[in-house]
Amino acid sequence: MNKTVLAAIIVTIAMLGFTYAAVEMAGGLDKFLKDGDWVNMLAIAGAVVLVIITTFVVTKYVRQMQNDTASGNLAEESWDGIGEYKNEPPFGWAVAYLGLIVWAIWYFLAGYPVNSYSQIGEYNQYVAAHDTKFNEQHKNMDDETLKEMGESIFIVQCAPCHGLQADGMNGQAADLNTRISEASVKHVLIKGSNSNLLGTSMPMPDRNGLLNTATNALITDAEIDAVSKYVANGLKADDAAGAAVFAGTCAACHGADGKGMEMVAPNIAQMSPAMVDMVLNHGKKGAIGAMPAFTNLTEVQHKAVNAYVASLSQK
Repeated sequence: MNKTVLAAIIVTIAMLGFTYAAVEMAGGLDKFLKDGDWVNMLAIAGAVVLVIITTFVVTKYVRQMQNDTASGNLAEESWDGIGEYKNEPPFGWAVAYLGLIVWAIWYFLAGYPVNSYSQIGEYNQYVAAHDTKFNEQHKNMDDETLKEMGESIFIVQCAPCHGLQADGMNGQAADLNTRISEASVKHVLIKGSNSNLLGTSMPMPDRNGLLNTATNALITDAEIDAVSKYVANGLKADDAAGAAVFAGTCAACHGADGKGMEMVAPNIAQMSPAMVDMVLNHGKKGAIGAMPAFTNLTEVQHKAVNAYVASLSQK
């Protein structure tokens, strides 16, 4: 008997033996038959067929390499004396190659990956339908009920960073009981801002773009300190130094009362629901760090949190 054939028989017996051992470790074929476990039975049958076919094919080509001789016309090119025959690819191989390409395209687009059932997709559909129902059910809440809902959502979504009392937990996050801190104002004046607080990416310039029209010069450190304190304290009229800097530098965009101008600058005089909504939608970078956007809330939940957070600094 040819050594190659003998080796193939030995390998086949060994592989079938390994398969049998694996089946016995899993409970045995009798158990699968008794339980009617057709999935595992088909897997076993597939493994046996795969072993036999693989061994047969490998043996065939090994013997072919041992006994066959090449024929045909050599190509003109050669590499270190090694030539290449101009043999046409076997027709069956060509058909199989093209067929596999067609099958792969079908399988990816229609057979499974793109067109398959997705448990996550089904869950997302359920959530979207429930969110739509929720928004419709609660769209006409009065202000007090809206704030109550906002407080509940705040405890779950916002309190881990801002604290249950919204005080920022000793500087770990912004203190929402005040409109804005002096440090936050100073950070924006020095570094500028591009936090989408108007719903657009229109930035506020840094200190190198802030001109005090009263002095016709770029804003100074002393003026930054004065206007930061003025804005953080609620734009009180008794702060003449801060008011003067604000009028000459900030009022052109934020307005004389600090309540902002549409599509120009946000309201810095008070915490408004619109401002909270922008921060939730786009996140915000400031003196403490970066707050991520919260896009997992429904329309009504956004409205509720906006109302609740805006009310904190007005108590």
